[in-house]
Order: sequence, then C-alpha cells, then structure tokens
Amino acid sequence: MNVKIEEGWKQHLSPEFEKPYFKALTDRVRADYANPAVRVYPPGREIFAAFDASPFDSTKVVIIGQDPYHGPGQANGLCFSVAPGVDMPPSLVNIFKEVCSDTGAPMPSDGDLSRWARQGVLLLNSSLTVREHQPKSHSGIGWETFTDAAVSALAGQKDNIVFMLWGADAIRKGAGIDRSRHLVLTSPHPSPLSAYRGFFGNHHFSQANQYLVAHGKIPIAW
Repeated sequence: MNVKIEEGWKQHLSPEFEKPYFKALTDRVRADYANPAVRVYPPGREIFAAFDASPFDSTKVVIIGQDPYHGPGQANGLCFSVAPGVDMPPSLVNIFKEVCSDTGAPMPSDGDLSRWARQGVLLLNSSLTVREHQPKSHSGIGWETFTDAAVSALAGQKDNIVFMLWGADAIRKGAGIDRSRHLVLTSPHPSPLSAYRGFFGNHHFSQANQYLVAHGKIPIAW
C-alpha cells in the first residue's frame, strides 16, 4: 500500500502498511471520511502530519497524546496542537503553564506546536483520527498498533531519545522502551482533571533539554 508519509518514516514503517490490520484500518477510516453523515478529524491530508513535521532522522523527543481533538477546527495532526487563531484547549494551556514555570519561557500567543516539531519533537497521538464529538471513537481499530510500531522503530533504531509520557495510556505505550538507551519521563496527564496531581512541577521540559545537551544534541526552544 502506498502511504504518503515522510520518507524516513516510510522506510521504517513500510512493513506495517502491508499487514492485514492496516488494510482493515484504512478501509474503516476511509469509509468514515466518505460518509456525509459523519465528520472525522483531522482533515485527511493531515492524518500523518506528525511524521511529516518531525522526520525520523531528526526526531529526538517524543510526546504521546491520546486521540485528536474532536471539536471543529481544532485537530491538525500534531498531538495537543491547534492552529494559530484557534482557542487553546485546557490541556494545552496547562502544558504551556508548565513550560513557563519550568524553563522561564513566556506564554506563547497561540497553540501551534509545529515550532516544536520543526526542532525534532514528534507529537504523536495513539489514534490518528476521531469522529466529531466522539472521543476515542477510532480507538481499538488498529491505530494503536501502528503508532506502537512507530515508537518501537524509534526506540530500537535510535539512541538517546526523550519520551514524555503523560497519563496512564501514554505510559503503557512506553512500557517496552529500553530505559538504558533513552530518557523516559512520566507524569499524570495535563488535563484539568489530573494536572494538579503531578503534571504541574514535573520539570519534563528542562529535564529533556539537560539530557539532550548531555548527549551532544541541540536543546529544544520550548
């Protein structure tokens, strides 16, 4: 199957494209996008945007989300990110609050995280599509298998990657990562329901940069 995705990622993920689960997944997703009674996010051209924005060879930090925002005009293929001019969802506001507290960076004027992606931060949702107003509606149909393969490819083929895993779902996704080769940072999710239980004050952004510098990599301008 010819999937339009960044060439480095294509080389590492091409075996997935030929597996039966991936055909079943794409058939299901295409059917939903083609159904006029259903709205699906993000726009079809942005399903693999996280991979295109952070090429395999450039990726040095991974942040894992759950599934795309399910409201109109929010999801753009990068987890937690919204386009300039779109109101920042509460979890994203909390992420920026921690960045400001942890690193001293100013609060940004918009929620566009493509500036992180351009520096090598893979902003990966576990599920890459969702029906409008139906969170987790495309969970359990194969996306998790595909994004597990992406995490495994990075963890297995590269060294000294920082994985930021927020919340139980993301932490489970990182269970197989070799902690002797990579930095794995875990905390509660930045959602307003859990941020005060340990997301605030986790210092993940400064820890990530300290690790990158220690391994000869350029830190992220959060």
